[in-house]
Amino acid sequence: MSVFNQSRSNIIRLIFLGLFLILIVQLFNLQVIQGKYKVLAMENAVFAKVKYPDRGIIYDRKNRPILNNTIMYDLVVVPNEARKTDTLGLCDILGIDTAEYNKRIIEARFKNGPYRPSIFEDLLEPQLQARLDENIWKFPGFALVERPVRVYPFNAAAHIMGYIGEADSNIIKRSGGFYHMGDYVGRSGLEAYYERVLMGQRGVEFLLKDNKNRLVGNYEKGRYDTPAVRGRNLHTYIDIELQQLAEKLINGKLGAVVALDPKTGGILAMASGPNYDPNTLTGPNKQKNYGRMVLDVKAPLLNRAIQGFYPPGSTYKPLGALIGLDEGVISPASGISCTGAYYGCNKVVRCTEHWQGHSANLRLSIAWSCNSFFSDVFRKTIDNSEYHSSRTGLVKWTEYMHRFGLGHRIGIDLPSEIGGNVPDTTQYDKEYHRSWNSCTMVTIGIGQDKLTVTPLQMANSMAIVANKGYFYIPHFVKNFENENEQDTVMKKYREKHEVLTHIPEDVFDVVQEGMQDVVEHGTAQVARIPGINMCAKTGTAENKTVLDGRVIQLKDNSMFVCFAPREDPRICVAVVVQNAGFGATWAAPIGSLMVEKYLTDSLRTERMAEVKRISEANIIPDYFERLQYKTDSIRARKWFDLTKDSNYIRKYLPRQRMNTNSAKKQNQSPAAPVVMKPAKGEMINENLYAKRSTTDKRNP
Repeated sequence: MSVFNQSRSNIIRLIFLGLFLILIVQLFNLQVIQGKYKVLAMENAVFAKVKYPDRGIIYDRKNRPILNNTIMYDLVVVPNEARKTDTLGLCDILGIDTAEYNKRIIEARFKNGPYRPSIFEDLLEPQLQARLDENIWKFPGFALVERPVRVYPFNAAAHIMGYIGEADSNIIKRSGGFYHMGDYVGRSGLEAYYERVLMGQRGVEFLLKDNKNRLVGNYEKGRYDTPAVRGRNLHTYIDIELQQLAEKLINGKLGAVVALDPKTGGILAMASGPNYDPNTLTGPNKQKNYGRMVLDVKAPLLNRAIQGFYPPGSTYKPLGALIGLDEGVISPASGISCTGAYYGCNKVVRCTEHWQGHSANLRLSIAWSCNSFFSDVFRKTIDNSEYHSSRTGLVKWTEYMHRFGLGHRIGIDLPSEIGGNVPDTTQYDKEYHRSWNSCTMVTIGIGQDKLTVTPLQMANSMAIVANKGYFYIPHFVKNFENENEQDTVMKKYREKHEVLTHIPEDVFDVVQEGMQDVVEHGTAQVARIPGINMCAKTGTAENKTVLDGRVIQLKDNSMFVCFAPREDPRICVAVVVQNAGFGATWAAPIGSLMVEKYLTDSLRTERMAEVKRISEANIIPDYFERLQYKTDSIRARKWFDLTKDSNYIRKYLPRQRMNTNSAKKQNQSPAAPVVMKPAKGEMINENLYAKRSTTDKRNP
């Protein structure tokens, strides 16, 4: 029978039943399958407040916190909820215009989506945070979130500790989504290397909102909240007082100081000059301060202890002596007649000492740093008759250098370490078309030519000499909180590397005796400490740079390495002061003060005058001032060409504005910066990053 012949009431029942089934299916779809509106309702009524964990604290060797936490606040926004906010009122409080407001909202949508909170302004000043806290109910979609911020109680160890910054898209992508926008991560130093240990785990607190966007209490009594888990603490070998002394002594200088314990590889202090206050890279002004330091041609952000590499000069000679003794090409009684120069090759190698007898044997040659003796030792090593060719001799010498930890990264627990350079047959084949001999590279014997090292490598090589053949990879962290078997990061730093223990102890003794003589009556008598037997070696390394389009000979680098006490070495120190002259003038006194401070836990009263003399001396080369001016003028011109904004370029223009006609005659723009000619005797580097000093390599 046709349905249209049934009673009207049955038809109506069927219609209502169909509509009811449709409603049931749609409700099931919305509430169970899609859940979209439930999510939207939750977002309107509940605010998910991220709880950022405290990062782990870093302690020095005496358990003093040298990197700690404090609390500041971020202003965060959920873009989709901020449509009805009092835009003008918020802009007035923050001191921005509506264009900047709209720009930040768009960036928040792009970075983190319209429904998730993003940082609108981070690390608020206390006064600004208090004002926003009073008025936050006027700004729907905005909230204040606590942010643990790093503080440095001793204002020291900036290059070691590093800094943290917000995770960018690349970091988030590399982490596989582990990090979110708004998370802070270690960007350099120990903060970066031990990120997974220090970071902790973020938590979430769900808070109810009323119709005025005010937070009125916990959602479901905190049932769904997850607590933040603080990061694990690090315990280091750093002696913060020794670190402060190193930074004080390197103040006003280009260079680095490294001190380590040879028995463990633990780094006691590491300073790089110029230095900076680590607290300038935390808090609300961090971006401004970072930008200022990036533009400084003296590169205060560069850690020269692991990123600056230098010809080692005469600090190489103890290593050359050990190699020569082990190879059997010299003996402790070996000597040379030197009256001020080495004439064994076509090019003359000059020697500082001229008096007869200063190089009569190995011990004297080390004490008085005889260039002639060590040039000859290097040639004998390369031309060793056992190897039948200089090529094989150079390969063997290169192997020794690598065992001393030179020519490659050591593996310190800091990012961005470089490896220096140990020249090999490939380099000389390329430059000399396979036509070279020991005379080609004879100045390697006095730590010059293509041999370059970092201050960290210098200190580590002295640890090998002090330990008579072994070392531990230099590192800062001794252990960290709740370390277990799954934590393998520290494993490589506890492994003993017996690289030269095949050399007999009496061979090491000969070299150590010569190094002790350096301090007792040789080139480093200024470093002598009563009651402490110190082994040391000064160095004065030549260096050049390209200035004003010409290769210019700069003032020598002042170098010094040492360890003490000789009987039971507890500290090794390496010091480099760029363009400062003889090793005994600046580097040796700095090294001596570091040793005395560490071994005696104090400095004699009469030594405080020396600390004052060194710390107050500014010996940064004068050309940096002119170099800064020229570099800034180039940047200003590039900015002008890009934006036509003349605000930055004005101070580089002539005092009297050039008219258009004269500019055309000189075939240059009226707004072009003045190209200042250097005064007589003044030499300027035209391009800091294209023509760098051979003693200060870094990425632009």
